[in-house]
Amino acid sequence: MGLWKAYTSINPKTRAILGLGVIAWAGIGLYVSDKAEEKFGFTPSEEEKRRLEAALPRVIPVDPIEKKTE
Repeated sequence: MGLWKAYTSINPKTRAILGLGVIAWAGIGLYVSDKAEEKFGFTPSEEEKRRLEAALPRVIPVDPIEKKTE
């Protein structure tokens, strides 16, 4: 039995609770990871932020060339 088939065979109310639980777990993880980053001193310095900004590629939008009708 596949994972999807097993999931769809669960009661819809249970699936909803399971989905909300996953969303809550993800939200808690995002919140806690930021707090842990601050607590353990892993926040980037201004120099690190500048170096990262310099290393990122720049995207320059270019207007498309219009086709000439003859």
